Amino acid sequence: MQIRTEDIISVTDIQRKAKDIFTKLANGTQSKFFIMRNNELTAVVLPATRYEAMIDELEDLRLEAIAVERLTSFDPSQAISHDQMLANFTVDE
Repeated sequence: MQIRTEDIISVTDIQRKAKDIFTKLANGTQSKFFIMRNNELTAVVLPATRYEAMIDELEDLRLEAIAVERLTSFDPSQAISHDQMLANFTVDE
């Protein structure tokens, strides 16, 4: 993870400049802030849309991993037809 010095702020800065910090995030002037406390990284603040995009991508990757695993263990002899699946679950087309 690459951290630029202009992305780093202290907990004290948040307390003093919260409005400015959140305005920069909201208007896109700043894409993220790394929060330092006692010279240690303690948090990362992101715009909500960026966080949601990251969570969506993570979920997509989890689903892809499940699909790949299922494809590798797929046994065609155990497969049923689409019509049989509809009948099993009483779905009318």
